[in-house]
Amino acid sequence: MSETVALKEYFGVELAHRLSDLIKPSHPDFPDEWFVHAVADQVGPLPLKARVAVIADTLHRALPPDYAQSLQILLTILGQENETEEGMFTNGYFLMPVAFYVEKYGLQHFDLSMQAMYEITKRHTSEYAIRPYLTCHQDACMELLNKWRHDPNLHVRRLVSEGTRPRLPWAKRMPALKGDPAYNLALLVPLLNDPSFYVRKSVANHLNDLTKDYREATLGWLHVQIDRRGRDEHFAWMVRHALRSLVKSGDVEACALLEKL
Repeated sequence: MSETVALKEYFGVELAHRLSDLIKPSHPDFPDEWFVHAVADQVGPLPLKARVAVIADTLHRALPPDYAQSLQILLTILGQENETEEGMFTNGYFLMPVAFYVEKYGLQHFDLSMQAMYEITKRHTSEYAIRPYLTCHQDACMELLNKWRHDPNLHVRRLVSEGTRPRLPWAKRMPALKGDPAYNLALLVPLLNDPSFYVRKSVANHLNDLTKDYREATLGWLHVQIDRRGRDEHFAWMVRHALRSLVKSGDVEACALLEKL
């Protein structure tokens, strides 16, 4: 992926060809020519997210009507897991329509869809795809997220934080889990000292989101965590990053918290 090309341009005819080539070996009946032409006819001047939706919707029309069968076909194209903290977009961008397919068409197939998101996020991300599931299947999602926050894969652990952010960029704002920020904060506890900076940065951004909508609860929780954890360097960075918006606004309590680090 080149930085000189607008991101949306990667979601057009070239990607339609690539997806066709990837799908065809496991699903020889895939209508590749029709798929490419259908995408080409629709993407035109559309922005990025609309292009992703076009490709996902066209995949839905091109694949078998049975969701489980179609999902299994799509899972064959995921490729190798991303073992680094980089490349989820630069290398895994082609999976964005697959994630959107799961987001839009899989809500009635919770177990299949969540397992698909688990695999997708190890190559790309499921931080957007999971959000409707958090609304429609809250308890079941919470049960899985409580397991995933201990997963050996850093991208899965990051998903626990990033996917539940109230103010995730490019996504519709979402209230705290079950309407109570205590659920968000409890999910984040094992991730506060995560060995991956990628995960810790997501946690800091999540906490920054919470300070905007649930200031008192978040600051109170941070007070407790600071008292428990002391002057750990990684944790101190996370707290500073989490409080950046409040500090910028001159919030007295947030500034006092930083003095404890």
